[in-house]
Amino acid sequence: MKTITQTVEFKASPGEVYEALMDSRKHSRFTGARATVSRKVGGPFSVWDGYATGKNIELLPGKRIVQSWRVSEWPEGTESKVVFAFTKTKKGTKLSFTQTGVPDDVAADIRQGWKDFYWKPMKEMLEK
Repeated sequence: MKTITQTVEFKASPGEVYEALMDSRKHSRFTGARATVSRKVGGPFSVWDGYATGKNIELLPGKRIVQSWRVSEWPEGTESKVVFAFTKTKKGTKLSFTQTGVPDDVAADIRQGWKDFYWKPMKEMLEK
């Protein structure tokens, strides 16, 4: 299993970055795919038209999101953990991202997918 770590800067407040991930409509808007995200600890989420599913482990608005993540094509029982941590900066927000438990054979694709399908379109939506 692999661990993915990435850091991204947004010209938006930590609260706005948090909401882009946790608000179902905003999440759907930047990904261009259906997203249903519970706002409760223990609550489920489904993003990218059901491609990725999981549940919320820890939610600290504007500060931190911890979730279990499972991609539909992974072997049954395979689950990763993602942590989104938000730090206020002079220009906006630094998002520190970690995903643990990623199957070795798909880690490179998943790593690139976060950049292409999350950070880039989130920036475009938040920085307009």
